[in-house]
Amino acid sequence: MCKIIDYGKYKYEQGKKDRDARKKQHISEVKGIRLKPDTEEHDFQFKLKHVQRFLGDGDKVKITVIFRSREITHPEFARRNLERMIEATAETAAVEKPVGMEGRTMTLILSPK
Repeated sequence: MCKIIDYGKYKYEQGKKDRDARKKQHISEVKGIRLKPDTEEHDFQFKLKHVQRFLGDGDKVKITVIFRSREITHPEFARRNLERMIEATAETAAVEKPVGMEGRTMTLILSPK
């Protein structure tokens, strides 16, 4: 048994299905947030709102703490800020890459649950 079809119409329908599938697909981006080791409370809360919005949109978030001059001697301040960020987003985010130092920066990557 065989079916005779119009190949042009068949190709058009396949292309239409592919376009619809691509339209419904969400490509995850990595958004970046930069902090300093001595970030104040209001600024921290402001950055936290951005992180939560990015996670709500389905994007990953890379949080970077940049050390300038002698700030590098106290990495515990930056680690404390990043740990606070993890605790604040525990319900909506999972830690993809834990806190780590790379040169003069400390990074953390969160992904949506």
